[in-house]
Amino acid sequence: MHRRLFVIALCWLVLAPPARAADAYVPPPGAWASLSAREAGFDAGRLAQAVAFAAGRETRMPRDLSLGIPLSFAREPFDTPIGPIQPRGGPTGLVIRHGYLVAQWGDPDRVDMTFSVAKSFLSTVVGLAVTRGRIHGVDDRVSATIAIPEFTGAPNASITWDQMLRQTSNWRGTLWGKPDWADRPQGDDPYAWPTASVPGPGESWKYNDVRVNALALAALHVWREPLPEVLAREVMQPIGASDSWRWHGYENSWVTIDGRAMQSVSGGGHWGGGLFINAWDLGRFGLLCLRRGQWGERQVYPEAWFEYARRPTQQNMQYGIMNWFVNTDRKLLPSAPASVIVHFGAGTNMVYVDPDHDLVVVARWIDRGDVDALIGRLLAALEPGTPAD
Repeated sequence: MHRRLFVIALCWLVLAPPARAADAYVPPPGAWASLSAREAGFDAGRLAQAVAFAAGRETRMPRDLSLGIPLSFAREPFDTPIGPIQPRGGPTGLVIRHGYLVAQWGDPDRVDMTFSVAKSFLSTVVGLAVTRGRIHGVDDRVSATIAIPEFTGAPNASITWDQMLRQTSNWRGTLWGKPDWADRPQGDDPYAWPTASVPGPGESWKYNDVRVNALALAALHVWREPLPEVLAREVMQPIGASDSWRWHGYENSWVTIDGRAMQSVSGGGHWGGGLFINAWDLGRFGLLCLRRGQWGERQVYPEAWFEYARRPTQQNMQYGIMNWFVNTDRKLLPSAPASVIVHFGAGTNMVYVDPDHDLVVVARWIDRGDVDALIGRLLAALEPGTPAD
């Protein structure tokens, strides 16, 4: 029943009038109009202090990410990088209100690794497959949609798209040379890791990049064309993104579909690879989320997908689908409203989406412990009584 209702809602919203005004400002390709702090409803002095705070709270992760990534996962076996890695830049960010640029810092033009924010792009591509009818519904089994070895046998054959999207699948196996058990292994006895019991599909939540990459492989077989091409055509070109971003897989993640060799991309930079992108394009993606999938007169993805994506996962109430973190209980970001959505990646890379204040914030290479303080300062800089619309 849930699946049928979801598909009906998607079809209705594709045909229905847009839920947001088509004349709401969206930046054209290659440009972004700005407002002064005062015009955007900020106290200029407080906004400047918040920007200075962000610029001065750089992450401890080394700028040489060929060192930083292995150090981040030093506890793991099978931690050898198999995808491209490049040095990162310094703290960078954007403040966007009512669609307009209000403040920036660092080097927003720089194309950097974005780690798990790539998961939000991956889940969007999967959502578009649902919208186009390539996947009948999120509660369908993956094995009912495609026939590949990674989703055969117990328990993998019973896993649904929803469980893959919400990181509750508990998929078992080895993909691209990385076993699922070796990703963020739990417990103090490494000899027990390979044989530790795993809950069944849907029974628990675990952040696991091997399983994310299994979703990317499944989505590749659904689209039957490289996911970067799908993302470019269906999302990035419609929102006027640059052509500087790249979505990488691994040196050994090539498959052949319909006689064509294609690279299965990764959902992050755990072993290198993932989405390399600049802050401007992240800002556009955040604004698309703020507008519930609408960009000008075009509905890039249905509002029903937005509502589904931000619905808390029962096994982790701070997580929607990957990588939509939600603030429903206000534990994730106590300074922010409950309606906030955050696309988070290591680094920290963050795309903050705040419908209550019509606000998008991109912050890159800021210490994770300072994120809530940054948001608190930005919201405190808003003049009292400033409306969101």
